[in-house]
Amino acid sequence: MADHQLLPLVKQGLAAMKTGSKIAAKATADIEDDATHEQLKAALKQGNETSKQWTARIDRAIEEAGGADELDNPVQEAHYEVSKRIRGKAKSDYTRDLGIITAGQLALHYWIASFGTMHAYAKRAGLSQTAQDMETCVNEAKQADEQHTQLAIHIMETA
Repeated sequence: MADHQLLPLVKQGLAAMKTGSKIAAKATADIEDDATHEQLKAALKQGNETSKQWTARIDRAIEEAGGADELDNPVQEAHYEVSKRIRGKAKSDYTRDLGIITAGQLALHYWIASFGTMHAYAKRAGLSQTAQDMETCVNEAKQADEQHTQLAIHIMETA
């Protein structure tokens, strides 16, 4: 039985995620310009492509939920500001690249939590396509997080 009481939470979460995806797209352009390590640049490019897929899934989820009002996302704004500070205070390309990974993983953990929660709520609310899409996204975010960890280790070992 679908729990329709969760629908407002799903709509609010998806609206915040939609705004977050816009912030992330803006941040990605800045971050890509600052990265120097070739594997990091490639990972950022891949991450940008994946985030476009996430945005499409979020849009589809909002449609399945019956629409959602716009909602600010101060969490993603804060991640973006932290990223700018980390990159701005870096003393070398090495520390800047590692700082980019650090800030990126902070953002990825936001997405892991958001997608995971929306998956559970959507499933319970009877939004089967949304639940499936959010599960796909959370798995992709977890995989990206692990890849970023391995990339950071590689950069440290080869420096």
